[in-house]
Amino acid sequence: MAMSGKELTKNLSTNKSSEAFRTIREVAEIIDVPQHVLRFWESKFRQVNPLKRGGGRRYYRPDDVILIKRIKKLLYDDGYTIKGVQKLLNESKNKNDLLVEKSSIKTVSDTKISNTESGVDKEKLKEVLQELQELKRLILDSGKI
Repeated sequence: MAMSGKELTKNLSTNKSSEAFRTIREVAEIIDVPQHVLRFWESKFRQVNPLKRGGGRRYYRPDDVILIKRIKKLLYDDGYTIKGVQKLLNESKNKNDLLVEKSSIKTVSDTKISNTESGVDKEKLKEVLQELQELKRLILDSGKI
């Protein structure tokens, strides 16, 4: 049974090493966006900078693919605007800062005070919890997270 060109390309891209460079076609298939969207993002996000070879062929490094996945998540799932993502990218000290998702940060409201803890001043814990909740509110209001 013969494979179509798209099936063959997808099969080849999955057989590559995780450290291998990817073409724009492969990245577009992995990320599930059209190639022109990737080219547009290159123009909007200076951190997306694939290696360009003769004839303008793009080769994306593994870190580029991870960054593009994060950009897609921020834009499509988290509801950020392009300017919002640009601000996040410009504020981050390096690409790895973007790989930490907001959802992975445990919120103070998720924390429960155990009634069975011995030797713990529950009133003091409640005060600390209130202070932390206020700090969280201030941080969220400032737009830093």
